[in-house]
Amino acid sequence: MGRVSLIVALLLMLSAISLVTARYQSRQLFVELERSRAKARELDVDWRHLQLERAELARNARVDSLAREDLKMTSIVPDRTIFINQPQVVQPGAVGGAK
Repeated sequence: MGRVSLIVALLLMLSAISLVTARYQSRQLFVELERSRAKARELDVDWRHLQLERAELARNARVDSLAREDLKMTSIVPDRTIFINQPQVVQPGAVGGAK
């Protein structure tokens, strides 16, 4: 009877240690999960800020302003526009000329 009690007590202690270990690992995994979720939220906020910044940098008014101020560009006007006409090349052997 004493030997059976000792075996049962030993199994009970092993079971208790196993339960404590499982709960500790569960808590560690929960903490890791919460850290990962917080990091994901932080990255999502950073992504949204970057999207807004990209949209701001690509605005037409900003691009136009930079072109005028930094690159000294001006709008096109007809009196300063030069048109270049390319001569038409006639293919040898073509009937009626090229169009």
